[in-house]
Amino acid sequence: MSITLKEVKQIVSEDLAATDQLIIESLSSDVALVDQIGHYITNSSGKRLRPLLVLLAAKSVNYNGKAHIKLAAVIEFIHNATLLHDDVVDESDMRRGNKTANVVWNNAASILVGDFLYSRAFQLMTEVGIMRVMQVLADATNQIAEGEVLQLMHCNNPDTSEQDYYKVIERKTATLFATACKLGAIINDNDSDTENALGQYGLHLGNAFQIIDDVLDYSADSNAMGKNLGDDLAEGKPTLPLIYALANSQGTAQQQIHQAITSGGLEHLEQILQTIKHTGALGYARDQAHHQASLAIRALEPLPLTPYKQALVQIAELSLQRNS
Repeated sequence: MSITLKEVKQIVSEDLAATDQLIIESLSSDVALVDQIGHYITNSSGKRLRPLLVLLAAKSVNYNGKAHIKLAAVIEFIHNATLLHDDVVDESDMRRGNKTANVVWNNAASILVGDFLYSRAFQLMTEVGIMRVMQVLADATNQIAEGEVLQLMHCNNPDTSEQDYYKVIERKTATLFATACKLGAIINDNDSDTENALGQYGLHLGNAFQIIDDVLDYSADSNAMGKNLGDDLAEGKPTLPLIYALANSQGTAQQQIHQAITSGGLEHLEQILQTIKHTGALGYARDQAHHQASLAIRALEPLPLTPYKQALVQIAELSLQRNS
């Protein structure tokens, strides 16, 4: 019988509750619009997976303090800030079944409240008062920004390679996963080997998570995903399934994918979905996600066997079973 993410969360339920409370308190602002958008985005941002990783990583190395609560909130604020900015750049109108903040309010408000969340995150991290924490988080936010720019550069570029794709997702997605996991070792003053082990776990987990996300864009039920099928195609994003299908098709099918990436739009969505199916692109991408999840689990080998380590293993396994 497979375990669910809800069941995994039970092992740190008190810490998660404390994190949620801190997030609510930290969003308080006498500027009404900041308060409204901040609560809107954090209440609709999903599973709290990244904060969960901070809490589990800290517990997996036997951390007994309270700093992991603040850092879990920091990671969630950074994540939500990137979502606000992403939705403006991508001109998205739906996320997890809800209208995006830029649709409910406007682009300017979304960008500025995203900036507020970033600055609130840095206020919280300075309260922790550990230079290494601030260094790692500052580096992470810089890499995430680079990832966003890289993605923009490769948008509408049919010559994007798998190597290019991995450079984007490692910066854009996996970096924050890796940082969330590293923080547990840093605040517990563990050695660099432990920090690196948790960081490698998070990096490969983040890669697996993003690859599955890109698979679901061409295979999931729109209601389950909370966004429209083919959104990446409409934006001209060359994700792994599309890169593979383009390389392994020919003739009209290949031309349709090439044109869709170059121009964006969903004119040939049905035909492209058939090409993706016929080339085995989704199976190939899932295999790559399985490989990344396996590397994540292997990275945890140096850690002592605890229920928290087991929970991290289970999260890697669950990342492959997502339908949303």
